[in-house]
Amino acid sequence: MVGAEVRKLLGLPTAWVGLTLGLIAAPLLVFVNAPALRRAIESGQIPDVSDVGYENLGIGLLGALILGVVAVSSEYTSAGDDSPGAHQLTATLLAMPRRGQMLTAKAAALVLVAAVQGALTATATVLLTRTVLPVPPISPSRVAAATLYWCLLALLAYAVTLIFRNGIITLTVFIVNSSVVSVSYLLTKLTPWAAYLPDIVGAHMFLRSHPSDVAIPPVTAGVVMAAWVAALLTVAAYLFRRRPA
Repeated sequence: MVGAEVRKLLGLPTAWVGLTLGLIAAPLLVFVNAPALRRAIESGQIPDVSDVGYENLGIGLLGALILGVVAVSSEYTSAGDDSPGAHQLTATLLAMPRRGQMLTAKAAALVLVAAVQGALTATATVLLTRTVLPVPPISPSRVAAATLYWCLLALLAYAVTLIFRNGIITLTVFIVNSSVVSVSYLLTKLTPWAAYLPDIVGAHMFLRSHPSDVAIPPVTAGVVMAAWVAALLTVAAYLFRRRPA
C-alpha cells in the first residue's frame, strides 16, 4: 500500500519539480554564495562558521513543501472529461475505502521520499561547503536533524493542503512566507512566542544561530515542531473523514 503511494507520488510531474528543486537548489547555492562568504569569514565578519552550509538548506526546503502539497492536491484533480466534476480521490477511495488507512499510507510514502531527498541534499550541501570554505567537518547529528525537519515540513504542507483542499493557495502562502517575506519572522519582533511557530522553531533543530532573539534547544525545537505537525494532521484527518469525496 505504501509502495503504491510512493509510485503514485513519483509518477506526478509536479512532484519531480519538487524533487529536482530540493536536490539541486541548495548545493548550487553553495557555489553562488562561496565568494562572498569566503571574504566575510576571512575578514572576521562571521566569527562562528558552524552554520555555514546548513543555512543554504533553506531554499531546498521548498522541495519538501512542494512534495507535501502535491501528495494531496493531485487527489483533487479532475478524473477526466468522461467524468466531469469527479476527482482522482474518488478512484483512490474505491481502491482504498478506509480513509484513515489511505491518509496514513500517503503520509508514510511522503515521509520516505522526503527523507531520502532531505538526507541527500543536506549531506551534499554540507560536504560541498566544506570543499570550498574553511568550515567544520560534517555533523551527522545535524544532518539527521535537518532531514527530520525536511520530513516534518513536508507533512506540515500535506496537512494544511488536506485542510484547505487547495494546493495552489497553500503552496503560494508557503513560498511567499519562506522566500519573499516571512510573516512568522516579523511576528517574532512583536512577541517572542512567535519563535515557536512551526517554520521558525523547526530551523532551530539544526541551526545554532538564528535571526530571532529566542534561543531554543534542538530537541525542544523538534518536539514543538512535531507537536504542530501532529495537531494539524489530526485536524486534517478529522475534516477528511467528514467531508464528501
